[in-house]
Amino acid sequence: MKVTLVGSGYVGLVTGACFAEKGHDVVCVDNDPKKVELLRAGHIPIYEPGLEEMVKRNAVAGRLRFTQSTAEGVEHGQIVFIAVPTPPLDDGSVDLSFIEAVAREIAGSLRKYTVIVDKSTVPVKTGEKVAETIRRYNQHKADFDVVSNPEFLREGSAIEDLMHPDRIVIGVMSHRPVPLMRELYAPFACPHFILTDINSAELIKHASNSFLALKISYANALAEICEKSGANVEEVVNGMGYDRRIGRAFLNAGPGYGGSCFPKDIAAFIKIAEQLGCDFRLLREVQRINAAALERCYQKLQQELWVIKGKTVGILGLAFKPNTDDLRSSPAIALARRLLAGEAKVRAYDPKAMEKAREDLPAATFCASPLEAAQGCDALVLMTEWDEFRQLNLVELRAAMLHPFLLDTRNLFDATAMASAGIRYKSVGR
Repeated sequence: MKVTLVGSGYVGLVTGACFAEKGHDVVCVDNDPKKVELLRAGHIPIYEPGLEEMVKRNAVAGRLRFTQSTAEGVEHGQIVFIAVPTPPLDDGSVDLSFIEAVAREIAGSLRKYTVIVDKSTVPVKTGEKVAETIRRYNQHKADFDVVSNPEFLREGSAIEDLMHPDRIVIGVMSHRPVPLMRELYAPFACPHFILTDINSAELIKHASNSFLALKISYANALAEICEKSGANVEEVVNGMGYDRRIGRAFLNAGPGYGGSCFPKDIAAFIKIAEQLGCDFRLLREVQRINAAALERCYQKLQQELWVIKGKTVGILGLAFKPNTDDLRSSPAIALARRLLAGEAKVRAYDPKAMEKAREDLPAATFCASPLEAAQGCDALVLMTEWDEFRQLNLVELRAAMLHPFLLDTRNLFDATAMASAGIRYKSVGR
């Protein structure tokens, strides 16, 4: 099938590459000429395992192309995806200006029947507005349908999630686009093809992300209780997780959730509910618990160091999660900024995110290895659970530090091993 992705950011690029990998003829559109040239040259502006190889492979095969022209993309595609950013506004609601602008561009270029698919995460009722916009600016009166097809990609495992999805959600206003959407996704052999109305499809995305964030915050609320009662949060959530009604996923205590989705989507869902006359108090509490989780990490550092000013703190991991270079709403960046504001010196290391982090933390010292980051530190904080940190030589780590204290916000290490290496150790909920 001929498929177009308007927007070649994280979602658009990964989705386009995976469609091409399954044999579809894909054009990715982006209005940034530098990004288009970069992609045409085989360079990927984000880190996602396996993505660069997949893009190069399909570009060479002629199944994946890049352009700045929305008109060219619309002419090409039987199905045209809108995959542009939906950033938050100051009040927590969603900025839909990029969606509206693309809808107008598509409308001006339509000349044949086309299925237009919202892939971006948008508030409920957006699909109706997109359809209204296209009808209004549809110069050639071409026939079209608007569909909602929310993405459920986890950064760091996005290709696996798209190539082997646990469900595909398709929200429609009529049955007419359904055969084309089924044909598009037929090569993916998904066990659950969920066909619903467009408003329900849009809500499924926000409801899913908010529930996952709720589970994380529940684990962090438990962690505080466990610390104060002498219990072990990992034992508690393991015991919970064997209940099939609950499950173990996303019940990990830590410094709080981050990334491009959860903070934005929860704020948006609260605002969506408010605009519908509902007070989603549960999600307001999720936000509060999330902020408190990072605050408790800072307090543990302060208790150990007494005075933050003038101390040197090493941070291991800057991305909000492993296997990505995404720093958006990263707890590690928030902690580093707070330490720097308190006149501490920050030494940092991350396997993939340091180049991007230089813009966020210009006063930090960036290091070539975890051991270099630990050199001369009064405290070391593990913020992201990269696999390479599991292999650290604790004796060498101890020798590098001025004061051997490690705060493990991801419960990656064993307390007994830390004690044997002579390192003072604190974790979360243990």
